[in-house]
Amino acid sequence: MLDVPLLIGGQSCPARDGRTFERCNPVTGEVVSRVAAATLEDADAAVAAAQAAFPGWAAMLPGERRARLLEAGAPLQARSGEFIAAAGETGAMANWYGFNVQLAANMLREAASMTTQITGDVIPSNVPGNFAMALRQPCGVVLGIAPWNAPVILATRAIAMPLACGNTVVLKASELSPAVHRLIGQVLQDAGLGDGVVNVISNAPADAPAIVERLIANPAVRRVNFTGSTHVGRIVGELSARYLKPALLELGGKAPFLVLDDADLDAAVEAAAFGAYFNQGQICLSTERLIVDHKVADAFVAKLTAKIETLRAGNPDDSESVLGSLVDVGAGTRIKGLIDDAVALGARLVTGGQLQGSILQPTLLDGVTDAMRLYREESFGPVAVVLRGDGDEALLRLANDSDFGLSSAIFSRDTSRALALAQRVESGICHINGATVHDEAQMPFGGVKSSGYGSFGGKASIEHFTQLRWVTLQNGPRHYPI
Repeated sequence: MLDVPLLIGGQSCPARDGRTFERCNPVTGEVVSRVAAATLEDADAAVAAAQAAFPGWAAMLPGERRARLLEAGAPLQARSGEFIAAAGETGAMANWYGFNVQLAANMLREAASMTTQITGDVIPSNVPGNFAMALRQPCGVVLGIAPWNAPVILATRAIAMPLACGNTVVLKASELSPAVHRLIGQVLQDAGLGDGVVNVISNAPADAPAIVERLIANPAVRRVNFTGSTHVGRIVGELSARYLKPALLELGGKAPFLVLDDADLDAAVEAAAFGAYFNQGQICLSTERLIVDHKVADAFVAKLTAKIETLRAGNPDDSESVLGSLVDVGAGTRIKGLIDDAVALGARLVTGGQLQGSILQPTLLDGVTDAMRLYREESFGPVAVVLRGDGDEALLRLANDSDFGLSSAIFSRDTSRALALAQRVESGICHINGATVHDEAQMPFGGVKSSGYGSFGGKASIEHFTQLRWVTLQNGPRHYPI
């Protein structure tokens, strides 16, 4: 069992009232981590520590900030085993956590490269002798709220670019992966960023609403970033607006995967299976809607079914398990309800659907209509549905008939045809002849519609984590009207 203290001002500490909560393995029920349950005063202390560290971190030369962020990448990767040891918090496979660590280390390196790319402009002024500039400067304390499903990637993303831009950070850990999020903070602390530059607090699940509002309301918090469900994202967005804090929100998805009539079906099947079922479909980018031209639909479904039947969900410790477990039993019950609703209304269960505790076998349904909850609701599980259409325009209409707009994919041998469609798909991300699940540290990552607003990743996030200021220098006399 892992003991998980708070990280405030460079020090490991318990909650002020000594309270803790436990996170259990969803498959075995065993306690994986015993976690400090922060009080409101702990939240205040974390922000105060970040605020105290801000002047020194913001004033640091960009080359020094770059060196410190680069220094953190290697030890993060070196501690991969510790992150994998905490995978029991979510029931994920070791290979998923290993990939998380690799990409997170790259995010730190990419952020390091951005410290000298925070530029401004010289703007022509109509005032004689006036030299006008637009400067980007650090904001102050940034609050990052990260989820459990890709815990190393998404928590590191919540921290890395804010640091590169000269801000300090308070990370609110997920209640479902607190040990992983706390370990990220420790890696950065051990790498020598400085006391208070990164602070990590954890809270009991029931305390989350009060802790989040306390953090957002704190005057020292100047920016908020949140990755998670659309439901919670709306709450964070509303709170941020109430306290006049700009927020970057990366929320849910229901990614469409378009298969045109000239697609390479074998390549499409491999990408669809990975995109829909890897990590039990618990990725915001996961493929949920397979939108297939009638001409090739039967052949595609047959090939995909054969592929799915080689994939097995189970206890990650089982050598035959490929997909791991859902995050908890409740997730399985919820997703099974979506499947049962679709079948009751006439959908055909092609394969999968067996649920045992938190283990749900990969599932494919055909004949899904807009009368079924699965047509619109995000399953966030190992479930994909087949929607059929005649021609590219019909496929595009189905793709855009969603409240979500994060990732999408199009398969076609005619790349010009696919690119023309890609520009009309309502999503922040579109991959041609590739899976919907794809992330790189330097790429702009964000959605539209109910998938949120703003973009993480490299240069795209600089505008979110800096304050644009207008500064002038008057050379020579200036005429005033009075």
